Amino acid sequence: MNVAIIYYSATGNLHALARAAADGAEKAGAHVRLRKVAELAPSEAIQAVPAWAQHVQDSADVVTASTDDIAWADAVLFGTPTRFGNPSGQLKAFIDSAGILWRQGKLADKVYSAFTASGTIHGGQESTILALSNVFYHWGGIIVPPGYTDPVQAQRGNPYGTSHVAGDGPPSDVTLEAAQYQARRVVATTAALKAGRAT
Repeated sequence: MNVAIIYYSATGNLHALARAAADGAEKAGAHVRLRKVAELAPSEAIQAVPAWAQHVQDSADVVTASTDDIAWADAVLFGTPTRFGNPSGQLKAFIDSAGILWRQGKLADKVYSAFTASGTIHGGQESTILALSNVFYHWGGIIVPPGYTDPVQAQRGNPYGTSHVAGDGPPSDVTLEAAQYQARRVVATTAALKAGRAT
């Protein structure tokens, strides 16, 4: 099955979570497209934050997402930092560009899941994932959260989707393991749905 992992990352935290999710999906047997959305911030803003400027260079080899990646996928995991409890403008702009697929009914019946990071522990992680879920409802998607279905989720404490506190430094091994698990759960659920539809 085909899994797209589409994310926005300014300083690298979401990039690390997305790569872990890609690894988890591949190990579960999926064909994976790891894609970043286009950067919309002006160069002056990026250059003013050294970690942001460095990450732009470090992720230059990651292919930029297109709506074809969603059309291709049986399941999509979206990753975004929180922006005042909402997805980043960059990811939202990409989602808004998928309107033509929505009108054609090509976004329905796919599996969707989300992961995030915020600067602080109460920085809007859950509301960001819930805001993305509003999009999935409109698309007619099937939302697959990690829940508390694996011991790693009990350690991370977020049943909505993998989340990270950027103020604590880079994602820990436990957080990366949670992202891998979330992707494996998405793959397993998507496989079950595909098998059920085939019979």
